[in-house]
Amino acid sequence: MAGGGLHHWIEVQRTRPPAPTRWWYAALAAEIATLLFSLHLGRVFPAEAAGIHPGYGAPVIAFEFARSEADLFAVFGTSADPLQVARLAAMRAGNEQDYLFMLLYAAFLGSGCFALWRELRLRWLLAAALLPVFAALCDAYENWLLFDIQAAFTLGDYSSAMASLPWPVAAKFLALTLTNAAIGYAMIQMGRWWQFAGTLVLIPCLATIMALIAPAGFGWTLTAAIGAGWFALLVTAAIGSWSALLRREPLVNFDPDTPRRRAADRDEPDISLASGKRRAFGRRKRDS
Repeated sequence: MAGGGLHHWIEVQRTRPPAPTRWWYAALAAEIATLLFSLHLGRVFPAEAAGIHPGYGAPVIAFEFARSEADLFAVFGTSADPLQVARLAAMRAGNEQDYLFMLLYAAFLGSGCFALWRELRLRWLLAAALLPVFAALCDAYENWLLFDIQAAFTLGDYSSAMASLPWPVAAKFLALTLTNAAIGYAMIQMGRWWQFAGTLVLIPCLATIMALIAPAGFGWTLTAAIGAGWFALLVTAAIGSWSALLRREPLVNFDPDTPRRRAADRDEPDISLASGKRRAFGRRKRDS
């Protein structure tokens, strides 16, 4: 019964007349909060490591991809290193505050994908809105493992949690990359002027695969690749908010009468073809 009710609600939303998408307000506010808090986190996490490969970029990325005790020494230094204690304290403080960052990015990515769904009426965007939630859950589990690894390292022991660490790390970055891919592909559907921006979001997604295979060489690309989609969504949310607040119009206008996109999604015959009308492509211009 609940499933039928949800399906009916989705269909009603997909066939509604065009209207301003106020979900852009939530996406924009959450994105600004995420950006500001990410700048704060950048000052909390250790800025330098003891001796990591420069390809990792930030020490926190090297810690996430640590697979041996030698990797931990490269991040924090040995007991003879006078900066080891400071690095350990900064890493723990950063990972503790990282839980708020997870909530913020899950909120802005989720609300952004939902706003795109309100604009485009594509059902797969609803599924895409769940990807950042999954990424945040993987991120939380990853941090729990990192706390265990760091505690054992402080005592001079080896933590078995290191064997489990690769799975949530890979799942988190893949989920965030798939979210970016959904954002980029959705932007391409929005019209000719959006296609270039959507392509710029899709291309960096390939860097995630390289970073997961060879993190010591390409780990630095993760921040840039994922950040490209986040920045694009920030700009889209700003434009969508402006359109909804000042113009009182949706960002994308579709024909509310017989959405052919929806008929194709349900494998139903196109009514326009049955009635002898010529099928139109792209956005419908308003009648003058």
